[in-house]
Amino acid sequence: MVHLRDLQKLEGVLAPSHLQEMEFARSLRQSKFNIKICQCSYDLLLQYLHRTESTLMLGIINERINFQVYSGQPNSASDDIESVTISGSFHETADHVNQKEIHWGLLEDRLQKTGGLLSDSEKGQGESKADSKKRSSEIGKQGSSVKKLKKDKAGNATAKVARQETSMALSTTPRVKPELAMPVMSTDVEESILEDLRNRVQLSSLAMPSVSFYTFVNTHNGLNSSSISHDGSLVAGGFSDSSIKVWDMAKIGQAGSCALQDENGGRNYTLLLGHSGPVYSATFSPPGDYVLSSSADTTIRLWSTKLNANLVCYKGHNHTVWDAQFSPFGHYFASFSHDRTARIWTMDRIHPLRMMAGHLSDVDCVQWHPNCNYIATGSSDKTVRLWDVQTGECVRIFVGHRSMVLSLAMSPDGRYMASGDEDGTIMMWELSTARCITPLIGHNSCVWTLSYSGEGSLLASGSADCTVKLWDVSSSTKLTKAEEKNGNSNRLRSLRTFPTKSTPVHALRFSRRNLLFAAGPTSKPAS
Repeated sequence: MVHLRDLQKLEGVLAPSHLQEMEFARSLRQSKFNIKICQCSYDLLLQYLHRTESTLMLGIINERINFQVYSGQPNSASDDIESVTISGSFHETADHVNQKEIHWGLLEDRLQKTGGLLSDSEKGQGESKADSKKRSSEIGKQGSSVKKLKKDKAGNATAKVARQETSMALSTTPRVKPELAMPVMSTDVEESILEDLRNRVQLSSLAMPSVSFYTFVNTHNGLNSSSISHDGSLVAGGFSDSSIKVWDMAKIGQAGSCALQDENGGRNYTLLLGHSGPVYSATFSPPGDYVLSSSADTTIRLWSTKLNANLVCYKGHNHTVWDAQFSPFGHYFASFSHDRTARIWTMDRIHPLRMMAGHLSDVDCVQWHPNCNYIATGSSDKTVRLWDVQTGECVRIFVGHRSMVLSLAMSPDGRYMASGDEDGTIMMWELSTARCITPLIGHNSCVWTLSYSGEGSLLASGSADCTVKLWDVSSSTKLTKAEEKNGNSNRLRSLRTFPTKSTPVHALRFSRRNLLFAAGPTSKPAS
């Protein structure tokens, strides 16, 4: 069952010539098969083969099988993260790549602009304002009960502890220098970001976020992707008819409608036309003034949300471009395609700066590291790779998924990464060691989108099973090696599940104030 998809591929081998044509079949014949086995079983096997003088069997084993012997009791293959690759040479390649040095810290001179950290003075100003407002409101509520006061004190104490833990974690995060020339951020944008950070709600396992879900209705199965701006004010959709539609939520709110309708009459969106094939992504720049779209026509287009016009058309990929994602600071963006490559671009050049090649199948998702020095890519070859943006070199290979990787998210401190696959499994990785900390089991269908909260304590996941789940990932990163060996790494459960009636979740985003936005198309027509 672990290798069911691989076996289904081999069903297509009906003649000797097919073995040469199929890349997967060739790789199996050229490398040894991995079999993980405990020491006791291995010794029993060797004793049997020598006692019965099975020289033919011994020859086949030596030539074709790579035994991975471990101490302890036998384990089920279905519970073993490392038993996902059939052939043996890939693990050796991954181990070699994972020895390379990486610097996962935050940028030393632009910490405040990442949306993940505030200086102590700015944090103090925001807290003093909040405290003064709180004091004035408490004075006016003299008749509140003792029970409510105790509850408030307990809640404040919990929030204070969570805030202290977060600030301590971020303060101990290493500082690194940018490898890319960072764009200059305008004063207005910077002030807006700092204001959002001062008013951020501190989330934890005891303080859940508010969720705003944007539902597309009457899409008639034409919606390929959806995206939400960083502040939730704009929502975009990419459609099969080669169009992009952008909704301004302020205008929809004035009209008294919460659903994003796609009908000819009474159009309440901005229509962007230019692609000559289905549009598979439409993502916003951090300030929300630009939209990047990618299409089956192999191009990427840059649009202005202020001018509602196409500014640039980027060409370089050889096949369908599945998505394009802006860096945390804008200006740079990464794209990935059916041609098995990811590419780094800058807004002012029509040709790519870097090309990342190495995946054995489609690249299905990409995510920038918070310090912009690395990008992560997930592929249909069931692996995730981390690439150095400056050199274009692969510096980490994450092996453990049993189906194609569809979504990625980086923690705000840049130390951890989450990846979601087609089977509904989410894996938490430590970047420095390429080690899987814990799998998060709960979804029963494709995990299409992942997003960390601003302080990194919660992870939100959206799936084709029509649910949004929240996970307490801060506890998973505190597991000791002894606990992992004892099998306690699977103890994590989702803190809360938000089910929709019939809407698969296409997009998730935590705003800088820690409001969670979600979007997806309903599978039922609007009544």
